[in-house]
Amino acid sequence: MKALLGDYPGTHALRSGKLPSSLSLEFADVKVPHTAFKRVVRDLEFDVAEIAIMTYLLAKAHAKPLALLPAVVTARFQHPYLVARNDGKALAPKDLEGRRVAIRSYTVTTAVWLRDLLAQDYGVDVGRIRWVAFEEAHVAEFRDPPNVERAPAGKQAAQMLIDGEVDAAILVDPPSDQRLRTFFADPAAEARAWHAKHGVIQVNHLVCVKHGQEAAAPEIMRLLAESKGAENLPMLGIEVRTPLQAALDCAFRQGIAPRRYSADELLLRF
Repeated sequence: MKALLGDYPGTHALRSGKLPSSLSLEFADVKVPHTAFKRVVRDLEFDVAEIAIMTYLLAKAHAKPLALLPAVVTARFQHPYLVARNDGKALAPKDLEGRRVAIRSYTVTTAVWLRDLLAQDYGVDVGRIRWVAFEEAHVAEFRDPPNVERAPAGKQAAQMLIDGEVDAAILVDPPSDQRLRTFFADPAAEARAWHAKHGVIQVNHLVCVKHGQEAAAPEIMRLLAESKGAENLPMLGIEVRTPLQAALDCAFRQGIAPRRYSADELLLRF
């Protein structure tokens, strides 16, 4: 079986071949999994694959033959990834209305989560923000809304922010350049408040299988569980429905999903 899976603490034992299995998994040589998500949903290249939840929902909406497993491989609070210039000028969330914010893609999961928390928790009209995107959606059929523009070729989000071409950016990593700062003064405190309100962590990547490979799901789940156990990690993903439902509701509110899916209807039963 051709597989796409990042090398994380919870997946290292599986990827390294330390776990015996009846499955023969051939892992793609991909350092950063999201760079291969187009291959997952457009080319259907992988029998089993890590996939961003928003990418999966777009794939579901456009009838891609992929089934979702109740296995979370990455989850995090997104607050540190919204970044502003460190120029001494404080911006409140509402101040982003009418301004420009750089993002990798409109449908990238971190951007979807951050738009949702800006709207739901801070009353921001995210439709009034001009989103400057560097990439199209992983799913080819999706069309960006009118308030999204494509960044000029050769530009980088962090440098556009430093140069004043945008007013904020959603970056892959929290800022390390002293000219930049996290948008929220205390993102950890903001994350704790969000968790206290919603009771879940924001899921990013789960695992899917291509239609026709559903019989392998129990063995894949066993391998993922044993791989986490090998590193003495908590079994994130055992109770996946509640955090997944929060992601599904978030996607529906932003038009990423055409209707409000339920976790139970999406997750493969086996």
